[in-house]
Order: sequence, then C-alpha cells, then structure tokens
Amino acid sequence: MSLRRAAFAIPGDITTPTGGFIYERRLLEGLRGQGRDVLHLRLGTTFPDPGAGDMSDAIAQLNALCSDRVLILDGFVSATLDTDALAALHVPSVAMVHHPLALETGLDDARRDHLFRTERANLAHVDHVLVPSPSTAAVLTDSYDVAAERITIVRPGADQPTGMRMPITPPLILSVGILHPRKGHDVLLKALARLVDLDWTAVIAGKSYDAEHAADLARLHEDLGLGARVRIAGYLSEAELASLYAKASIFALATRYEGYGLVFDEALAQGLPVVSCRSGAVPDTVPAAAGQLVAPDDDAAFAKALARLLSDKASYCRYADAALAAGQDLPTWADTARTAGRVLDRL
Repeated sequence: MSLRRAAFAIPGDITTPTGGFIYERRLLEGLRGQGRDVLHLRLGTTFPDPGAGDMSDAIAQLNALCSDRVLILDGFVSATLDTDALAALHVPSVAMVHHPLALETGLDDARRDHLFRTERANLAHVDHVLVPSPSTAAVLTDSYDVAAERITIVRPGADQPTGMRMPITPPLILSVGILHPRKGHDVLLKALARLVDLDWTAVIAGKSYDAEHAADLARLHEDLGLGARVRIAGYLSEAELASLYAKASIFALATRYEGYGLVFDEALAQGLPVVSCRSGAVPDTVPAAAGQLVAPDDDAAFAKALARLLSDKASYCRYADAALAAGQDLPTWADTARTAGRVLDRL
C-alpha cells in the first residue's frame, strides 16, 4: 500500500528548543524518513494568539492543499484556528494536541474560558487527534467531548545517549525546561534553599519565556541566597545539555503541569532518578520505581524527596537502576513515526 501524502502545519520556528517543537520536528523527519511525501506548512508566529494576517495566511495555505493530503495541525493551530474555516476544510485533518491550551499556568478566567471553548469546538471538526500521553487523552475525552476512538496516543521517541556517564562531585541536580511559570522553577529554588546543609550544586537550563518571569526567578535566586550553588543557565546547545546530563546525579523539575515532558525521557535514558510532581502526564512518563513525585507547589515535599536521594546511597542506587532500565525500554522516534503514519494511512 502506498504511503498517504500529508502536510504538517506548524507555526513559528520549528527549531525552537521546546518539547512541543522538538516532538513535531522529529515526527516530521520520521514521517519523511518512511519515504512519505510530507509538506511543512510554515504558519505565522502569533499562534496561539493569531493576528488577522497570520490567521488569513493560515487559512489560505490550508485551502490550497491538494485533496489527497492528510493535514496535521499543531496544537496551537488546531486550538485557535477560526472554527468555521476548520469546519470547511476539504482534506482530512489530524490535531496534534500536546495538552489543551486552557490548562496553561497563569491565565485569567476570561482567557482560560475562551481557549477552552474554542479548542473544544475546533476538536469537533477534526477527523482524528494525536496525543503524547494517556493523561492528555483522558482530559480530551472527559472535558473536550472527543470520543476515545478518535484519539491515538503517540508517545514521543527518545535518543539513547552516546557518551559515558561521568557524575561529578558534589552531586549535580539538573533541571531542564523553558523559564515559564508552568515549569515550577520557583518551587525548585525554594526547595533547594531548604537543603543548604547538604552537599550539591544545581543547574536550571532552558530558554526564557518572557523577560518578566526570568527576572522574577533571578530575584528569587538572589533573595534565597543560593549564590554560585545554583546556576540559572538559560538556553544551552544540545552539546552543552548532553554534557550536563552526563555529569548530573539527579533530574528535578517541579512542573505544575505536563502534557508529556520529553526531558523526563532524556533523564531516564541517562539513568538519572527523577524528582517531579504528580501533575498531568508526569505519572504516565516517570515510572514509580524511577522517581519520586510530590504534589505541585509543595517546596517542602520537593526538598524532602531531593534530600532522600542525596543522603541515602542505597535508595539512590535503586532509583537510578530503575531509571536506566526504563530509559533503555523507551520507544525510538522511528516508532513514533510508525504509529502516527498508521493513523494517516487509514483516514
């Protein structure tokens, strides 16, 4: 059977170093790697708050597609595209929903309600939905009226590390995630401030979401007196991140919500025990034996979980062994593309 032709509509710069863009770039590459003809439709940067120009351009690009292509829509687009335009599409459509936009941190009630209503209305007009986790699938069936048979879980792939692990002393606690309120870096900083009597250093790596939140984190770091023990590193290259993963002993992300969280797979592949939160897809992604999950926004509990790994060598080794075993069992990006490709071919 011939492989179904497709188009993937993605707003902004596909090389942006965030989990959603990394997932979609690797999926696009994987689908093309099958020998499949997949167009990359580059939509405007204002999604998920599309200006009139970007909305008009997006609709024009979608309407110009040949009818034999399946259209994959990035979640920012499927959630906020004009509903009437989406309903009128002349090609089969698939939404790639990492997590519903109304679940983002820091929204006011009016904005949250608008995003919820628009995304729910739009999802009624797509033929199928791809999600990265059972957690996101459950949210869509429970709150967005998407029937379970219209959803396929397409777990992200993982790259196995190529270098040797070289943990440094004192132990390095690594956190990787965009500097956004949802990632809970403020909670991590408060937790680390409770552990100054233990021996450790920490690095928080991730590009800035906006200047205001980055400044808030820098001010909190100073107010807590963490000094050189904690480095807020900002954006780092793939090589720099790989070096930090190899040197680290613990991965920590005090996230308030995740639709998946590629960084957890990166940590597991390195054999790093994880400390994070019972939120969104994290319990789906981090096996219980490989990490300790606490309630979001509880810096005391987060500190206690970190202290256990730092102070109890036997416990640390059990978690590290379980993390490595889980990491070696992760799917590849080729597996991800095969799962998604089967959905495209049967529409």
